[in-house]
Amino acid sequence: MSKTITLLGSTGSIGTQSLDVIRAQGYRVHGLAANSRVEMLAQQVQEFRPEWVAVVDEAAADKMESLLAGMPSPPRLLRGPEGLIELVRHPVDAVLNAVVGIAGLGATLAAIESHNDVALANKESLVTGGHLVTEAVRRNGVHLLPVDSEHSAIFQCLQDAHSAKTLTKILLTASGGPFFGMKREQLAGKTRADALKHPNWNMGAKITIDSASLMNKGLELIEAVWLFGLPPEKIQIVVQRQSIIHSMVQFSDNSVLAQLGVPDMRIPIQYALTWPERVPGQAPELDFTTLKQLTFDVADEETFRCLAACKKAIAKGGLAPCAANGANEEAVRLFLEDKIGFLDIGRLVEAVVDSESFGGTYTLPDVYECDRMARSFVLAHI
Repeated sequence: MSKTITLLGSTGSIGTQSLDVIRAQGYRVHGLAANSRVEMLAQQVQEFRPEWVAVVDEAAADKMESLLAGMPSPPRLLRGPEGLIELVRHPVDAVLNAVVGIAGLGATLAAIESHNDVALANKESLVTGGHLVTEAVRRNGVHLLPVDSEHSAIFQCLQDAHSAKTLTKILLTASGGPFFGMKREQLAGKTRADALKHPNWNMGAKITIDSASLMNKGLELIEAVWLFGLPPEKIQIVVQRQSIIHSMVQFSDNSVLAQLGVPDMRIPIQYALTWPERVPGQAPELDFTTLKQLTFDVADEETFRCLAACKKAIAKGGLAPCAANGANEEAVRLFLEDKIGFLDIGRLVEAVVDSESFGGTYTLPDVYECDRMARSFVLAHI
């Protein structure tokens, strides 16, 4: 069945793999959006012929306007964060949000309020504004379909509605990242280049650093609370080094279901776009004749303090997860610029979470103010 898709973050790692899926399925692209990589965006426009394109960075939007001027029948150009919001208000079969960071929250909410189903790769939408997003989904009667490989695995394991009612535990798997098994003294001198060497996945710089610090797993734990309605103490993080088991669920009879597959993001992307159907895809088959072992271990949150901070944050509730996320985004930026050490990321994230209570309900402006405060806190404590 043909579908019409709007893709946000089309030039990033998830975005380009999403276009692989869209191309293979023959879906129509209504809109594409990117922050600043307009040369790549222009190439995508020429191939997929969207009706609309949005560029968030103003200087890049000027350059995109020049690139579009040389095309026959170019799409209409939208500019800035407001352009992103306008784009997702157009009716489509699904908005796939692959924007990185809290910048994706407003677009997620706008898409939902416009009665569009959302395929969500922007985990920060739920981490920073989980209450706002889930309430908007309920109020507008749309589907929120997970794209993260772990949450997609859980979602797939819960497709039997009768069994899903007896869910008692989520087993959220983690690769462990490039620094698995190391202690704090070994991590002290780790560089940007070291942290970007992920053993299994090919991802963007921000998420790769988050994987190295286990912040990514902490964010995914928070996201799972909102997606699947279990308290954080019912979500166990299990290190699965081969990244073959993408997550598991346990039911009231202590039976466990797992979703397995090669570490290829096109599998969860495709399932989010084709759900509830399964169709042939591009990812290779899992070859059990060469798969020698599946190993399991415990995530070391004493060493990787970002994970401990995220557990504290979701236990505190309110805007504490937003504060943790904002502090991490700022700390990762500083680390990638070689301005702080690797261990400083966890130190700063945990310090922000410990700094206030953060409880209570909140509005969208509150989320953005908390994010601003967390970033300022980091800059004041480096």
